[in-house]
Amino acid sequence: MKLALLAAVAGSAAAFTPASGPARTSVATQAALDDLKDIAAKSNPVLKYYDPLNLSSTTIWGNDNEATIGFLRHAEIKHGRVAMAAFVGYIVQSNGFSFPWPMTFDGTPFPSAAGSPPEQWDALPDAAKWQIILFIGFLEWFSEAAGTHYMRGGKPGAFPKFSDHSELIPHPVPLNLFDPFGFSANKSEEAKANGLIKELNNGRLAQIGILGFLAEQKVEGSVPLLKGIVSHYDGEPMAPFA
Repeated sequence: MKLALLAAVAGSAAAFTPASGPARTSVATQAALDDLKDIAAKSNPVLKYYDPLNLSSTTIWGNDNEATIGFLRHAEIKHGRVAMAAFVGYIVQSNGFSFPWPMTFDGTPFPSAAGSPPEQWDALPDAAKWQIILFIGFLEWFSEAAGTHYMRGGKPGAFPKFSDHSELIPHPVPLNLFDPFGFSANKSEEAKANGLIKELNNGRLAQIGILGFLAEQKVEGSVPLLKGIVSHYDGEPMAPFA
């Protein structure tokens, strides 16, 4: 999340067209920066490009500036997607919705009656928590290992297709994670670009939203608009096994 906030300050955005080759040149770096400014203006026509910390001109971990921009943009897109899922999930769980089937083989139901979403997480058995964490870890590993890396000329935010890298998966997977039913296959490049701008803005807002829910639960009154709407939480949302 911290990386996502840094990337938001840099005015980073969804995907960019990489240089056609492994060489990192000043021309490629300038192209990445120009594209960064262009999409920043599209995602926020009022603020436009805003980078007070000069993150777009820095380098990290011995990489060049183009790779650093790719890293920051990918971080924001990924954390925005996670935040959108978390925000929607928080609302769904807060209203008592859960899967209709048992959670465990012994018939134990999902803990929708345990209280707020953080309290429902606390009520999960450790084995269930580990399944979720390990599955997320696999997705993270797969996205880093498959395809062209976003710091080496790949598209920030692009998740590789399972069908293109079956050698990395221990068993067949019938659907891809992104666009499993191929709805975006026939969309124009303009439509895809507009969709990425919307995704970026929705992700930024979702990061504020989910953190607002958690902040109000921990410190009552910290988010005045949510006072009395979300319940107090005595646990620790950043300690999954506490």
